[in-house]
Amino acid sequence: MMLFRFPLPSINLRPPSISLNSTAVFRSLFMANQHRCDSQKTHLDKDPKYLENYPVPLSPPLPAISKDLELRRAMSASSKSSLFSLSRSDVLFEDEWLIALNKPQGVYCETILASVPSLLNDSSNEPEELGTQSKKHELHLANRLDRDTSGVILITKSHKVAAKLVKAFTDHKVRKTYIAFCVGQAPNWKKITIKSGHGRSKFGAWRVYAARDVGRLLPGGSSIKDMETLFEVLSVNGKEACKDLSELDLVVEEKSLIEFDGNKFEVLVRAYPRSGRTHQIRLHCQYLGISIRGDVKYEGVYEWNGSVYDGHQLHAESLSFEHPVTGSPIVVRAPLPLWANKVIL
Repeated sequence: MMLFRFPLPSINLRPPSISLNSTAVFRSLFMANQHRCDSQKTHLDKDPKYLENYPVPLSPPLPAISKDLELRRAMSASSKSSLFSLSRSDVLFEDEWLIALNKPQGVYCETILASVPSLLNDSSNEPEELGTQSKKHELHLANRLDRDTSGVILITKSHKVAAKLVKAFTDHKVRKTYIAFCVGQAPNWKKITIKSGHGRSKFGAWRVYAARDVGRLLPGGSSIKDMETLFEVLSVNGKEACKDLSELDLVVEEKSLIEFDGNKFEVLVRAYPRSGRTHQIRLHCQYLGISIRGDVKYEGVYEWNGSVYDGHQLHAESLSFEHPVTGSPIVVRAPLPLWANKVIL
């Protein structure tokens, strides 16, 4: 998840409309950017000095299959934005300062944000005074989810509250849990804490780096950040994970040594990210040999047991934090999606 830093810009309160022309433009821009990245990759691969100056990523580059599939998914999500609207059933929590919503898979955070004013101004469900007051709200995303990640998304209604929550996220005072449906090697652990570096490679993709490389510079002037996640196995092939398995601490210093024996298992995990890096859970699942189902960027299966997946199966289950105004403890939970309900224990 990525956090906005205060001050935050005002939003366009109307979702963008999508037409055949705009879809064509979107596709052209996407492909032009991909061509530019491919050209850059070809050039840099021939420059050994360039390769020597930066840390080496420990997770693999994006699979070739991800290019076309990600384009298709991005275009589908953009098309949905012109039709998407929120309902009161999507609201998980609301008060004078905050509103928490259950984001569906395949919808951008900006689309959710742009739909909130209509929800707040819906006089059929709210007193007229509240509907009038909601027009003055200064709406900001307190947290962000990837396009295909479902679950809790928190939105603030004023600049001051946004600043306080951004600081709470930055200071790691917000506790987050996720559910992920993975396919890969059956873990030999019940719980594992994985610590690594995180950053963009020379081609712009997010990658796992060695923990010892935290702080080192990367192309573009950014630096490697620390990344830490606790995983707990909930089930393997639909059966409860063995309670006798150990709890491990893993500090990443080399490429993953996990080797598949030809068999892949369905592994349901709960993740507790202790930092808030982009694609953090997805990257760490890949490194552990249990890529998230449908996550084609990070080696997740696209087809599995006769089904094709249009997005990755990762769900933001809960957020726990101290209310930025009242100081009261707040816990917001999103209902589990169908894919998790079928195997959750």
